[in-house]
Amino acid sequence: MPAFFRHLSEVLYQVLECVGVNPWVVERRRHTFLHREAALDVHRHQAGHDMTTFHFGSQSEGTTTPGLQSDTDKLSTHNNVNIMYSWADWQQGKYNLLMVREVDTPPQHYLLQWIRSDVPQPVTHTDDLDFVTDSQSRVFLRNIIFVRVMAEVYGHLHLPHMRHGPSNSWSEDWDNVMAFHCKTLPADIMSWFSKMQHGFWPSRETLQAARKCGCFLVPAGCPGSRNEEIEWRITPNLIERLLMFSLNMVPIKCLVVLKILKKQEFVKYINCENCKFTTFHCKTALFFTLNRTCPTVWTKCRLIECIVRCLQTILEFLNQGECPHFIVEGVDLFYGKLCRECQLSLERAIRGMIQDDMHVLFHLQSDDLGQR
Repeated sequence: MPAFFRHLSEVLYQVLECVGVNPWVVERRRHTFLHREAALDVHRHQAGHDMTTFHFGSQSEGTTTPGLQSDTDKLSTHNNVNIMYSWADWQQGKYNLLMVREVDTPPQHYLLQWIRSDVPQPVTHTDDLDFVTDSQSRVFLRNIIFVRVMAEVYGHLHLPHMRHGPSNSWSEDWDNVMAFHCKTLPADIMSWFSKMQHGFWPSRETLQAARKCGCFLVPAGCPGSRNEEIEWRITPNLIERLLMFSLNMVPIKCLVVLKILKKQEFVKYINCENCKFTTFHCKTALFFTLNRTCPTVWTKCRLIECIVRCLQTILEFLNQGECPHFIVEGVDLFYGKLCRECQLSLERAIRGMIQDDMHVLFHLQSDDLGQR
């Protein structure tokens, strides 16, 4: 790394402190959103709704600035629904749904088969339009059920209904997802714990806590799949939040800079319609970089080096044409998000930024970062 990176790192570190990426603001954001979760749960319980709310993403993690204009991510689950990973998870009196995988079911996706609440046997027939019955008389829940439900709710409240993937919201500033909580971690997540034992990060204590987190099933099928309308995507949001909460300020600042680069610079090189490089791609690159980089690197005076290392991880993904999920096995996060042409275009741009000794940092407009 160039010799001036050390001084520049300390300057950038201080500038990020000034725009809100500092221990006090980060802790305050996390404290605020965790209390919002508790308050919403009390409110819904008093209204007779057995639901639990979670806040995820930049706002609740503290990995944003005013200039990034991040939306607020909220996920809600119905507690009267019991997700079964195996028949041993069946519960009497509950609305039971069994996680099923077919031979051609895409990675990270499951079908939800309706199981009776009085005896542990499958439901074989229904006229409910929220379900689909296959040739084997198995009844599966359609993933558009929450679209209908939320459209009715927003219509009753005279609010607009906006859809973005699994999100059903009333505002561009909110990402509101309805999902099911699965207490048992499936095999494609459990395999992650054994792989993590050989890396620098996360710590053993964090991994032990992660085993108790569970996961969620969000209403999102794999694009182009044969069963797209009845597929549900598994997502380990609670584990990811736990990982983010375990970080110190250097990787947090690193992720914020990656998000600013993504918003201002990366977008210039993605010209195909419906293609995008997302914040989650940045977070994934950070996780992989942390896992294989010695903790002594993640210091204030080496912040620029840490950013470059994350960019090199992104380059690796772009070069191989695949971005693996950090936790869920067998998933390519570029699939359906970033075509090969845009991958190669972005790869050339990032390589140029690194070769130019990261002078791009002086041109960042978000929060007047470059000018500062």
